[in-house]
Amino acid sequence: MRRVTLFVNGSARNGKVVAVYGTLSDLLSVASNKLGIKATSVYNGKGGLIDDIALIRDDDVLFVCEGEPFIDPQTDGRAQEELTGSHTDWLTLNVGGRYFTTTRSTLVNKEPDSMLAHMFKDKDAWGNKQDPRGAFLIDRSPEYFEPILNYLRHGQLIVNDGINLLGRYYLEWNSELSLLHPCPQNSQPAEDHSPISRKEFVRFLLATPTKSELRCQGLNFSGADLSRLDLRYINFKMANLSRCNLAHANLCCANLERADLSGSVLDCANLQGVKMLCSNAEGASLKGCNFEDPSGLKANLEGANLKGVDMEGSQMTGINLRVATLKNAKLKNCNLRGATLAGTDLENCDLSGCDLQEANLRGSNVKGAIFEEMLTPLHMSQSVR
Repeated sequence: MRRVTLFVNGSARNGKVVAVYGTLSDLLSVASNKLGIKATSVYNGKGGLIDDIALIRDDDVLFVCEGEPFIDPQTDGRAQEELTGSHTDWLTLNVGGRYFTTTRSTLVNKEPDSMLAHMFKDKDAWGNKQDPRGAFLIDRSPEYFEPILNYLRHGQLIVNDGINLLGRYYLEWNSELSLLHPCPQNSQPAEDHSPISRKEFVRFLLATPTKSELRCQGLNFSGADLSRLDLRYINFKMANLSRCNLAHANLCCANLERADLSGSVLDCANLQGVKMLCSNAEGASLKGCNFEDPSGLKANLEGANLKGVDMEGSQMTGINLRVATLKNAKLKNCNLRGATLAGTDLENCDLSGCDLQEANLRGSNVKGAIFEEMLTPLHMSQSVR
């Protein structure tokens, strides 16, 4: 993922650091929102018009226009200083007696609203105290400061072994201008497995290249709203998706093996080629779902717990439901042509109006099952129990 700094045309102040993804139109939309203007074009620092997102490199400084010609920010001497010397010179920090050397841009660009950014954005603006060696003094523990500085360098917060997470310090990125703020003692540690929200997950999706595999094994999404998202090929193996809203989501070829989907809503979801072996979807709603892949890739729900699910009107041609549990499930008007239902528990299952042509029901439990208004005859050779 690339990041760039955006300024209004002709100015080098109040810039915004944004992530670059999608098309040039997406960047203009983000620029309009961040800078409060109606962005129509983007120029580089030399006045070159950028007409292709591929021309933008990581850490580029760009100027956004509303249709007017490019205005060189060098006409303002102070603006030129802000763009060059004040953000690229090297600094030494004395944090609790330990020295750290970094650039001003590292402290400023990643999180422009943090206290560190405000302290070092403008030279001498805050009157920062220096030791005899010229290093800026910060009265904080160096063990807790090091992971913060590394985060500003490469974008990943990595806490070393031996750091007490309940007593750690963290950067406050908002406008309250707090440099390092102690965690409340009653807060949960980072590894408390609290549910991931839709906002957090969308950030993961946007930051992941389309050709990269997104691995979400064992993560907790309980109760999250993931409706209408593109979740193709994501690995949700053993994830907690209970009570999630996945309506109209695209889960084509997703791996949901042994995942907990109990009580979730997957109405009208695209489940082509999905893997749900031994998953728990008890009480879930899967009305109007599409499991049928035109390429012939079959959805696999072998051994899944589907007690009480509502799958009315779903397209399930060729689906594998071998030894799955569908007790008290509603499968009215489903297309189950060529489905594998061998050994499946269909007790009290409502199969009225279903198309079971060439379906394999050998060894299945059909006690109390409803077979009214079948579209095709059910031959005895299909079921021997």
